[in-house]
Amino acid sequence: QVQLVESGGGLVQPGGSLRLSCAASGIIFSWYVMGWYRQAPGKQRELVATITNAARTNYADSVKGRFTISRDNVKNTVYLQMDSLKPEDTAVYYCNANNYGSSFWGQGTQVTVSS
Repeated sequence: QVQLVESGGGLVQPGGSLRLSCAASGIIFSWYVMGWYRQAPGKQRELVATITNAARTNYADSVKGRFTISRDNVKNTVYLQMDSLKPEDTAVYYCNANNYGSSFWGQGTQVTVSS
């Protein structure tokens, strides 16, 4: 049974930082491109960042220079370090594991950026 379990969300003030984690089980972690997506109220889910097994990364323009994705293939965990957070970063953040059409999602973790 595949499980992706996110943690680390919460309430933070503008300009603050959060680190999200996603622990994967039930998959051969190194085979998968891992990613973070987010969905704000009334909006479609959008890509935030992805990372391949070779640590090749891709970021949405809106988060470049502020967010950093990383992975630990021993701990089967992917991380999203979020700095200089803005109110428009408020969303539910979802972890994704993708391998040529085999795609799995976590349950999501809420990130709220507000003063």
